[in-house]
Amino acid sequence: MRTNRWKLARLAFPIALLVSIVLVAQAQSASPAARNFDQVAISPDGSRVAWVQSSANASGELTGGSAIYVQDLRSPNSRPKRISAATDTQVASEESLAWSPDSKHLAFLSDADSDGQSNFYVVNVDGGAARKLTSLKGYLADPAWSPNEKTLAFLFTENAPRPAGPLMPMVPETGVIDQKVYEQRLTLVDLASGKVRQLSPPDMYIYQYDWSPDGKILAAIAAHGSGDSHWYVAQLYTLGVENGELRSIYKPPLQIAVPRWSPDGKNVAIIGGLMSDEGSIGGDIFVVSATGGSAHNVTPGIAASPSWLYWESPSKILFTENVDGQAGVSSVDISSEKVSSLWTGSEVISTQAEGEPTLSLAADCQTSAVIRHSSARPPEIWAGPTGEWKQITRVNDGIHPAWGEMKSLHWSNGDTKIQGWLMYPTDYDSTKRYPMVVVVHGGPAGEAHIGWPEAFFNTYDLSAHGYFVFYPNPRGSFGQGEKFTAANVKDFGYGDFQDILKGVDEVVKTLPVDNNRIGITGWSYGGYMTMWAVTQTSRFRTAVAGAGLANYQSYYGQNDIDEWMPPYFGATVYDDPAVYAKSSPITFIKNVKTPTLVLVGQYDGECPMPQSREFWWALKTLGVETQLVVYPGEGHEFLQPEHRRDVIDRLTAWFDHYLK
Repeated sequence: MRTNRWKLARLAFPIALLVSIVLVAQAQSASPAARNFDQVAISPDGSRVAWVQSSANASGELTGGSAIYVQDLRSPNSRPKRISAATDTQVASEESLAWSPDSKHLAFLSDADSDGQSNFYVVNVDGGAARKLTSLKGYLADPAWSPNEKTLAFLFTENAPRPAGPLMPMVPETGVIDQKVYEQRLTLVDLASGKVRQLSPPDMYIYQYDWSPDGKILAAIAAHGSGDSHWYVAQLYTLGVENGELRSIYKPPLQIAVPRWSPDGKNVAIIGGLMSDEGSIGGDIFVVSATGGSAHNVTPGIAASPSWLYWESPSKILFTENVDGQAGVSSVDISSEKVSSLWTGSEVISTQAEGEPTLSLAADCQTSAVIRHSSARPPEIWAGPTGEWKQITRVNDGIHPAWGEMKSLHWSNGDTKIQGWLMYPTDYDSTKRYPMVVVVHGGPAGEAHIGWPEAFFNTYDLSAHGYFVFYPNPRGSFGQGEKFTAANVKDFGYGDFQDILKGVDEVVKTLPVDNNRIGITGWSYGGYMTMWAVTQTSRFRTAVAGAGLANYQSYYGQNDIDEWMPPYFGATVYDDPAVYAKSSPITFIKNVKTPTLVLVGQYDGECPMPQSREFWWALKTLGVETQLVVYPGEGHEFLQPEHRRDVIDRLTAWFDHYLK
């Protein structure tokens, strides 16, 4: 349950029955209109960096597409070169970059030839037209060149009715429900002939993969059945390129991600741990023999959450991490398990717009490129020696934050040490008293960080309206190690909620926050925690619950990702209903007196709309002031700009009404 990156109401309600559906909402945002970067990739030889950014016209207005640019790092004063399969007058979406091993060619996705259907193209970055590689129908993603440069691998969901991932709107289900599964398969295209071959079995969903150094085998994280749900029980496989032989080499106790072959081809490294969401990665680093066997934890006890990894040598792994609310880059010797920190910063570094800390690494394992940003500085492309990057782009020069300063806080709940971030009001005056809104992040295995705000659920706007905004990272979050991440197992709403309350106490004790004017909000797990909070305390004057969970017992059979729950609750709801009831807001619903606004997407598969309706209906029946807004056509993460804007406008108006 999260608000960011990647990818149900199973029976769609008739439009007439949807409560307070929002059609269009136009308002001016307090946030500057920064240009977005969706991806960055450095060439293997470290001489060029390519990136994807949102397209704009001559006036700087966004046009709805995305464009690819390449900068020659050897000529830093030269203008970036546009790479495209589109004509000069076309508005196309172009993305998913992959450099060839020789650094001369770039593969990418473009819908220039067919509006709405992307396919792969390849272009010589020194000149020439882009050549179309595939003509497929469905969802294509994650290209990677074979070591011999003859083949491009990618993930392909044939005839997919929607983009992959549980964040996307679910397809409405009517009639006989037969659990139709669209498998994401590992697919190869021969670069010379254009011949396409689906390599992985048709009943297997592939999540991530990596080429072996000799190009004869692929390592893959995969599972049978529904892709959205079964990521939580996926195993590590090897897949033969010639014969398609699939063999499980590791069945993990928890979730795994980021398979990477060692340079000598003997081992595969992965990140494993308690993860609540596909794409939100954190855990320990494990090494598994390529022939199978047990996994060796090479980062036991690390007080951080590794999020991506790269082999520097057969004995050393470079990795990025969430660490105490910050981003970091470290390395580990797999024999001694010695971890060395290379860089830590109070900002976001990533290769994707809204991803976990990652970097694009050149073949020398010393040079890298990142999208780098903070709450004070909008996104730009940076490249150079890792941790000593230099700014490459300046497309957001002149854009400054409309919100206040962000500071890191630490506090304790008993023996547990907790970190969070506090955003000050714009034009803060220490002689005044201010209201405050607590924003609980999604997950729960996630982390509140200090980046430029994301397009969806941008609560930084509250600062410009005169609020302190508090972003706690309670137990269950990334950033403090696996013991901390697992500390909320079978305890949702108890230790983690007390961590949040202790943080509120700390802020009120040390800063001019009016204790009688505090609200709470969040999306996904943050929406659940908001619903939970108003059943447990009258501390909060008002609340806004986004895509929350009211009843874990009914939720188990409604959501599209039910496999995430047994690791957290210790059993299925059918085997231990009591542990689910213990953490369900609906169990304590008669305690609620707090006015609560409830927001949700019509086709949310992670936190289905009926959960929000159940909570709203209970409050309405009990005479608590409430309102439900169901956004038509939206999933867990809203895609329509007018809906994204309306969420923040309604949230701000609700808090203004009760806290000012």
